[in-house]
Amino acid sequence: MGIKIKTTCLFLLILAASSYSQTKNMLFFPQSFTGNWKGTLTWNRPGKPSQTFTMRLNIQPADSGRYTWQIIYGDDPSTPLRVDNRQYLLIPVDTTNGHWKVDERNTILLDSYWMGNRFIGAFSVGGNTIVDQYWIDEQGMHVEFISYAAKPVATTGGTSKDIPPVDSYKILSLQKGILQKQ
Repeated sequence: MGIKIKTTCLFLLILAASSYSQTKNMLFFPQSFTGNWKGTLTWNRPGKPSQTFTMRLNIQPADSGRYTWQIIYGDDPSTPLRVDNRQYLLIPVDTTNGHWKVDERNTILLDSYWMGNRFIGAFSVGGNTIVDQYWIDEQGMHVEFISYAAKPVATTGGTSKDIPPVDSYKILSLQKGILQKQ
């Protein structure tokens, strides 16, 4: 009987240590993301040379649980990209389930979700769908935007009740980079 108690205590100790380790490495959104971030994004498109540009992301507490979500593309007005300053707001919707909205302050509200230590959103505009992701690790804040045509390039399968139709999409571009806290 003493061995069962010791085994149970050892198991609970290991479980507690594992839980502490996971909690210690867990990021809290958006608190872990607050600050002014800057880095270089690379824009890749099929059949075209890659382009790079500066991106800044400034996230600061605002009011009522909201945060600023200011994205600035470009640093130099003489570059082809120009400077594009987007003064968005991050609005909590259901933070228990990781649901937030990015308010573009022009009647456009983009739903995004905190899951798996990433802030992820998807939206369609002008016939294209964009999936955006932000996450932090020891290198900094990773930013990634994948753009694809909203209309499928092909539909295959659908030949039986066991094989459903499957749509595939043309990938139009990938933008990715790592931002550093300033």
